[in-house]
Amino acid sequence: MKSERFTAILEREGDQYVALCPELDIASQGATVEEAKANLKEAVELFLECADGEEIKQRLHTDLFITQFEVIRAA
Repeated sequence: MKSERFTAILEREGDQYVALCPELDIASQGATVEEAKANLKEAVELFLECADGEEIKQRLHTDLFITQFEVIRAA
């Protein structure tokens, strides 16, 4: 078995949390941050288990940069 590391970006939407794996463009959700992350992990695992190598290669974004920036707005 091979271990791979992916990114999870989580955002609250109403009473749920949405989790996104930007490397594969896969999303899931849950009632808590932990549940959303666990559901995303399961969705990624199932995708990697079921998809053929070519589909994984096409969807995989390896040059991924996550950062923040500041803007100034008029009050």
